[in-house]
Amino acid sequence: MQILIYSYNYHPEPIGIAPLMTELAEGLVKRGHKVRVVTAMPNYPERQIYEAYRGKLYTTEYKNGVEIQRSYVWIRPQPRLLDRILLDASFVFTSFFPALMGPRPDVIITTSPSLPGCVPASLAGWLHNCPVVLNLQDILPEAAIHVGLLKNKWLIKLFTVLEKFAYRSASKISVIADGFVENLLSKGVPANKIVQIPNWVDVNFIRPLTNKNNSFRATHNLDGKFVVLYSGNIALTQGLETVVKAAAQLKEFTDIAFVIVGEAKGLQRLQQECQKVGADNVLLLPFQPRQELPTMLAAADVGLVVQKKNVISFNMPSKIQVLLASGRALIGSVPANGTAAKAIKHSGGGVIVPPEDPQALATAILDLYRNPEKVENLGYKSRKYAMEHYSFEQALNQYETLCNSLMAEKSVIQPSIVTKQEV
Repeated sequence: MQILIYSYNYHPEPIGIAPLMTELAEGLVKRGHKVRVVTAMPNYPERQIYEAYRGKLYTTEYKNGVEIQRSYVWIRPQPRLLDRILLDASFVFTSFFPALMGPRPDVIITTSPSLPGCVPASLAGWLHNCPVVLNLQDILPEAAIHVGLLKNKWLIKLFTVLEKFAYRSASKISVIADGFVENLLSKGVPANKIVQIPNWVDVNFIRPLTNKNNSFRATHNLDGKFVVLYSGNIALTQGLETVVKAAAQLKEFTDIAFVIVGEAKGLQRLQQECQKVGADNVLLLPFQPRQELPTMLAAADVGLVVQKKNVISFNMPSKIQVLLASGRALIGSVPANGTAAKAIKHSGGGVIVPPEDPQALATAILDLYRNPEKVENLGYKSRKYAMEHYSFEQALNQYETLCNSLMAEKSVIQPSIVTKQEV
């Protein structure tokens, strides 16, 4: 099968959708399919095109059997509203041309965000006469409006139209959690158009490792410490200031160390917060190379999932699957009625505390610090749940089955059209 993956983010970007789409593409190649990826020049999380890709309009490369076609995008490190519009618009226009090049795909898989990217993907599907699978990682513009990222009424109207177009034009919509299903059904999307496929984790790559003789701990003077780790986005939806304030409350416990790993801009903001509240027990580090991820996760005793109160209920951070697979205990500082809280509770591998409540977070951390048997038990349940529910092979089977079913439906429909014309 010839599969085209249309994704704004892809390798070598380290977090979010990029690793997921990279693993999906390479996994499908290993299953014998031919995969082509249309994507942007890598720019996340620094929000500037990586040095090796600057000055190029288009470039094609190959990695692990996947053909990767990259196109230029307008990107600025500190984007204003106009810059964000130009970013989305540039990807819509520049990515469309490579999407039409190369062999005709049998199926197109496109991801959202970016929502405007659904337009060229859908148009390419129409021109190639092939089905389009919309993979929803977030529901826009609803999520952006809820946290105050999108306020302009004209842009809200535009993105609402784009959302309706994306749902209507897609042959199938794959969603990552049951909260997404409920949201789409409430908007009139037919139930038979929705397929729930949770985000996955490579349980062979991310696996429980001992934190004894751990190189990450040794490098950052963490040996003998009880390490509380957050790694991921540092944006409006996370509210990492809660972690810093909780750390300040626990600084008398000198063998409890907090580690926050993220993008430089977010770390600068958190550094100011650390100085403000006197949290000298917080280590701020840039994103680590992906090959070092299992070792970094193994350095932790506890992994954190953090959201603000106003995060919309269906938001599902992909770091949950990663932390579970690493066999670590989780603390979720997240809304109790949200998808993230439900996933952590169902896993049995973590505890939930109210979001934006430093005292509650500090209390939960202290409880685990004082109960190593509880930490070990939560970690065991984490790994077990990840193996049973989030393994990459299970997700790959589901995507392969979905693509095959769309091909089968198409082969049934097309002969009937020919017969009708002949009659």
